[in-house]
Amino acid sequence: MIELEGIRHHILAIPRLSLEKGRTAVIGANGSGKTTLLELCAGIAVPHRGNVLIDGRGPRSCEVGWVCEFPDRNLLFERVGDEIASPLRFRHVEEAVIRERVACISEHLAISHLLERRTRDLSGGEKALVSLATASITHPQVLVIDEADSHLDAATAARTYDLVEEVQAPYMLYCTQDMHHAAAADHVLYLAQGRICAYGPPDAVFSALRKTCFYPPLWRLDQCR
Repeated sequence: MIELEGIRHHILAIPRLSLEKGRTAVIGANGSGKTTLLELCAGIAVPHRGNVLIDGRGPRSCEVGWVCEFPDRNLLFERVGDEIASPLRFRHVEEAVIRERVACISEHLAISHLLERRTRDLSGGEKALVSLATASITHPQVLVIDEADSHLDAATAARTYDLVEEVQAPYMLYCTQDMHHAAAADHVLYLAQGRICAYGPPDAVFSALRKTCFYPPLWRLDQCR
């Protein structure tokens, strides 16, 4: 369980929140605190007040993978293979193990053909997938993805989320403006002005948002048929 208690941090005010294992989609208007919440859960930020615990431990004591909204900010190395390997090299893992893990995650995400490419020459979708591979190679307890689809065309974003589902992590938190992808999560968390307005299964959350712009468009179409 990811537990937040007594959180006061920038716009966020969360008395208590418990996030269950599985995929949680975080939705809300721009400026509602979505990225701030993800940063707290990833350990990138420490709350001014309150606590965040992941299965009883602080985020910085856990293995966390982070995929930024802007993939270029994730990339540190010139060669794709070195980029994906970097989290393991920082941990001084044996090179033979690193090669095996890089080959495995690259094949899993269908990006083996990119390993010798330069990161700066990649398309936006390719950069997003390389960032996902880099964040996933350590088998993180928590995988956090901050609107990785926001700068991708619809087809590339759909493929990216298809591959995200292939990544195995006990907790996956992702922020998205695509309600179709949000509805595919195990849980949906709706934020407004830094407050938790709804959290639960997609059906329950979206039923309360039926008259808002956050209701999945395809669901509206199904109801009209």
